Amino acid sequence: MKYNKLGSTDLYISPVSFGVMTVGKNQLDLPIEEGAELIRYAIRKGINFFDTAQYYETYPYIKEALKNIDMSVASDRPVICTKSLCLSYEEMEYAIKEALEDMSLEVIDIFLLHEVRQDPDWNSRCGAWQCLQDYKDMGIIRYTGVSTHHIDVVEKMSGIPECDVVFPLINYAGLGIRKGSGAGAAEEMAAAIKKCSDAGKGLFAMKAFGGGNLTGSYIKALDYVSSLEGIDSIMVGIGKTEEIDRLVEYAEGTLPSDYVPDISNKKIQIDPGDCEGCGACIKRCPNKAIFRNSMGIAEVDHDICLTCGYCAPVCPVRAIIMW
Repeated sequence: MKYNKLGSTDLYISPVSFGVMTVGKNQLDLPIEEGAELIRYAIRKGINFFDTAQYYETYPYIKEALKNIDMSVASDRPVICTKSLCLSYEEMEYAIKEALEDMSLEVIDIFLLHEVRQDPDWNSRCGAWQCLQDYKDMGIIRYTGVSTHHIDVVEKMSGIPECDVVFPLINYAGLGIRKGSGAGAAEEMAAAIKKCSDAGKGLFAMKAFGGGNLTGSYIKALDYVSSLEGIDSIMVGIGKTEEIDRLVEYAEGTLPSDYVPDISNKKIQIDPGDCEGCGACIKRCPNKAIFRNSMGIAEVDHDICLTCGYCAPVCPVRAIIMW
């Protein structure tokens, strides 16, 4: 597999990469050893880039997977990215120490502010950002940046010298892309990504499959994101060895051009950590299969859900996924 240089960093990453959230309790809730073996399998197949986050609670999977890897050998060491939703310096310092301890790492390759939104979110997290910079100066974090669904945030990062890496949401259908307080278009996000790339930022993409809703158009979805100027890797949530095999085949150019995955057993799910209870999906569902639960957030009645996916485009925060 050919590896790509991540922007102006010295990191070389696989063009397809492993989003670890899928194996954790928010989705598949795999046993630690089973999830760790999936990570090890991906490494053996050539995938060397893994993304996690504080709130995913998936650090134990990575720790277990890395036990027999000599992290002092650069060619053997996978690239680990993590993220935190913290606002303050103190909260971020705790998040950094937690990540180091829970993954048994001495250095974290990439640490991001997680899900930065439109102003004033960036300014409200200046303490957390300063903490990341201080730990980068100490050599404990190698590179810093942001993950975001927002076009305006991606554009802003092109002018922030301390930002090394940007992790934007992008897919051909524009599912989940935001601009200010409203929806954004894929073309606008692609332009913002290019602006960041021109500024030397490393970029890897999330939600190429729109939270699973575009998986039926597998080749189209990956072709669109991989063709964008500036994208060095596509981060995909993975839960099975077969999914790793198909991604590697795609990256190596051996996947048949007419490949269509079997999605017959997938279900529409709503991530309770992302849902804001706006009710847009409830109004859009043609079969009245989505309701507001006792927590005030959306939930799916799978007995009547048609798995049509009509709800996904109207969700402003990309909380609707299919798995």
